[in-house]
Amino acid sequence: MTVVTIILYAISLLVSFAIVYFLIPPFAKLAFRLDFVDKPRKDVERKLHREPIPLTASYVIFIGFFFTYLLVTRDFSLQTGAIFLGGVLLLFIGTVDDWYKTKGKDFPSLPKFIVQISAAVLVYASGIAFTGFYNPLSGEYVLLPVILQFTLTILWIFGVTTVINFSDGMDGLAGGLSAISAVTLFVVALAKGQSNSAIMAIILVGVTIAYLRYNKPPAKIFMGDAGATFLGFILAVIALDGAFKQATVMSLFIPILALGVPIFDNIFVVVKRMLQGKAIYQADASQAHYRLLRAGLNHKQVVMFLCLVSTCLCLSSIILLLVQI
Repeated sequence: MTVVTIILYAISLLVSFAIVYFLIPPFAKLAFRLDFVDKPRKDVERKLHREPIPLTASYVIFIGFFFTYLLVTRDFSLQTGAIFLGGVLLLFIGTVDDWYKTKGKDFPSLPKFIVQISAAVLVYASGIAFTGFYNPLSGEYVLLPVILQFTLTILWIFGVTTVINFSDGMDGLAGGLSAISAVTLFVVALAKGQSNSAIMAIILVGVTIAYLRYNKPPAKIFMGDAGATFLGFILAVIALDGAFKQATVMSLFIPILALGVPIFDNIFVVVKRMLQGKAIYQADASQAHYRLLRAGLNHKQVVMFLCLVSTCLCLSSIILLLVQI
């Protein structure tokens, strides 16, 4: 890695951090003026806060990510346009969902599903896709049929987008898990010499750390569904453009482990809801963080514990990467 490259990564981290850090306060004030705040509801177990919290961090995260990415890379390609448009779609439908929540209502799940799938299709159409893997026995690249490439790519993007959103139920949790995963994907991209994925990952580290400055317990701002789905979407794209690219069979587990806590927890939640006959999107308090709260841990202990588990899984993914190299 050259000195210029190191400086570029450092600039990406610092600029993205600074944008989010300095824009969150004015956006929080705007949220109160617009009454775009998450109000506490005593009858809902998932609502852990006891005062109105602004829901505008998603826009700052979006601005911080794309402004920095375009500033550093000057990449105005079709793929960048697809990622940007996908992010806009998620921001829009997430804002509608969040607005319903400010009124104490639940937005229907079908429109969210359609928009999230549409964002994933845009990314696939731009050429960012899971195309296959190297056969460890023959060393040949196994190119999957197009229909399978499409299906696996859409499932991955939609799945990661959803699990990060499902994990956003406690101050500092989704942001912390996303930051840890982004650091891991940055290391993976560096090891594989994938500079574009590394830039996206380090920018995501910057925006999530700055967001955590205001979202750590007790939170001063939330990113809502709009921000959580956007973070999940970008993490999924980074993995597709980096960790999954030219992967061997074993290294396919690297991005899965990097996102292990939200993925494994929400697989459990989805299976449980299906067995109970509930809709998959029906919000409840069955995620790991709520179960740990009921087990007696306090808020900060739950976040620290889950972030520690995530760190261990991410270290495991890096070890797997080193073994593959």
